[in-house]
Amino acid sequence: MDMELIIKALILGIVEGLTEFLPVSSTGHLILAGDLLEFNGDKAKLFTIVIQVGAILAICWEYRHKIATVLSGLLSEPQARKFVLNIAVAFMPLAILGLVFGKYIKAVLFKPVPVALAFIVGALIIIWAEKREHKVRVLEVDDLSLKDALLLGIAQAFALIPGTSRSGATIIGGLLFGLSRKAATEFSFFLAIPTLILASAYDLYKHRDLLNFADDSLLFAVGLGAAFISALIAVKGLLRYISHHNFIIFAWYRIVFGLVVLGTAYGGLVHWTVD
Repeated sequence: MDMELIIKALILGIVEGLTEFLPVSSTGHLILAGDLLEFNGDKAKLFTIVIQVGAILAICWEYRHKIATVLSGLLSEPQARKFVLNIAVAFMPLAILGLVFGKYIKAVLFKPVPVALAFIVGALIIIWAEKREHKVRVLEVDDLSLKDALLLGIAQAFALIPGTSRSGATIIGGLLFGLSRKAATEFSFFLAIPTLILASAYDLYKHRDLLNFADDSLLFAVGLGAAFISALIAVKGLLRYISHHNFIIFAWYRIVFGLVVLGTAYGGLVHWTVD
């Protein structure tokens, strides 16, 4: 296989892993990175979706004891059943809206300039949310009610707009709804498991005709492996960070990143694909 293509897969895998669980939009970064690397087209889009599984495996590994406890207690522990039900309820808004509007969103908004604008708008929302008084009523993910789960699911659905950030929408929504930073962040991690695995499986099945496993297996293996390792590093780092800090730094990063993309696009310094 072309070594240049392998290097591109490695870079995109690292980008996916580092950004998937931070409130900075992994989809937005992958669109922009793919544009810079000239890694575009239907197969490239499928690749960026499938490597999300690598990031999810990092969550499964980091929370393997919690996941094992929930699964082993499904038949006997009410708390385990409540946890799974909350995840299922929170998953539904994005799943339904994605099926209805997904094709339109991909056709219109999966381009650098709309992504850059979403970066900036999302940053302003983070700053606004952090400036509000934060009254905590839910300390741990196990304390969430079904209503909380539904509200968080609605918040996550805003991530259908590329550049918004799935984790960011869920976490900031959680803060607005009274969750602690830890509870909001961890719930966004757990909610990502069915969301990203099912999205990847659906896209893989829908575009299975684009795949040639003899030629693409190494490409996907490199991307998945890079996403797994970098996501594990990012998750551990984020959990340490939020124990003492808020999310304002991510908002400023989003603003700078969005302005750079807009400036280079309209200044002609970078030929972003904005058609």
